[in-house]
Amino acid sequence: MQTALILGGIGTGVGVIIFLSALISGLQASIIERTLGTQAHVVLQPPEEEARPQLDRAHQDVLAHIQRPAQRLRTILGWPRLLADLRSRPDVTAATPTVEGSAFALRGTANRSVALRGVDSDSYGGILDLRSKLVEGTFDVTGTHAVVGVELAKELGLGVGDTLRLVAPDDHTELFTISGLFDVGITDLNLRWVFISLRSGQTLMDLSGGVSSIQVKLRDIFSAEQVARELGAATGLKSDSWMTLNSQILMGLRSQDSSSIMIQFLVILAVVLGIASVLVVSVIQKGRQIGIMRAFGTRQEQVLRIFLLQGGLLGLVGSVAGILLGTLMALGFQRLATNPDGSPLFPVALTLQLYGRSVLVALGTGLVGSWLPARRAAALDPAVAIRNE
Repeated sequence: MQTALILGGIGTGVGVIIFLSALISGLQASIIERTLGTQAHVVLQPPEEEARPQLDRAHQDVLAHIQRPAQRLRTILGWPRLLADLRSRPDVTAATPTVEGSAFALRGTANRSVALRGVDSDSYGGILDLRSKLVEGTFDVTGTHAVVGVELAKELGLGVGDTLRLVAPDDHTELFTISGLFDVGITDLNLRWVFISLRSGQTLMDLSGGVSSIQVKLRDIFSAEQVARELGAATGLKSDSWMTLNSQILMGLRSQDSSSIMIQFLVILAVVLGIASVLVVSVIQKGRQIGIMRAFGTRQEQVLRIFLLQGGLLGLVGSVAGILLGTLMALGFQRLATNPDGSPLFPVALTLQLYGRSVLVALGTGLVGSWLPARRAAALDPAVAIRNE
């Protein structure tokens, strides 16, 4: 009965750890996918223009108030070489040049302010797989073709094959044919984003042969801040990471990690105390048998190993039960909490790494919980133990 109870406690503890870890990991992966699914990990842009000191003609002193100059769209000097260098880095999975700016989309009497993106269709898919977001048409931005969001299409009454006029600053204007409609799951982006070719973007934004930014995607998304600092220092460009641009989301992810670690620590502590208490009782109950073993020549090290082995076996068997329990809890919760389309509302991430870590935690918990009872059993005086019994 004692063994069954402690195995139940270990199994429940491991099951809770697996369930929480799988749920939180799945939530984090979902948040990251929704957040970073529409943006690069690092964005390089020309440095902002700084105001020059102004002198008072009468006193030759720097004026106290210096007006900040208006920022204008500028190109990244030597961007083809920089792009090649970025693509050769082992920690970079994709890099693409873009021309970004504001414009007006006109159709008939309707007009909307939009965010214009001139992209290289061959390499932009490494940053944002817009082809998988299409609901109609194709991702064709060659020549004078454009791809717009479903919300903008609804506002302007657009469909595949219709024409749209884009008017950029300085009255640069061009007529485009809609080749596809996308839905990235964010209403504001569906309403504002308009994708055209890199060459058309350069023409409309008056950046002949230039680009306004280079977007980079990394193998390790959580190294973005460090990589951004390195690139900024090496190139002199303004370098922003997703971790800086989405600081609130990053804080939320770290809070989830902290909460998960605290809960797992308390569960492990409860399991350790449970194992220790059961084995302490076992040492007291089996004091006479331990004394007889010691009297027949069993060494202290052997008694110590017996109880450590018992604790390790409890942890190992309990971890198997916990893996089954945690997996059933996670999959059951995933099936119960679903979106209207049937997709899981809270996806879970059950991985071999999670299972392996849980087994090691349970095994280590069993050994730690059995250490003090094992020391107590090994230290028993044979004569005292037999006489007291």
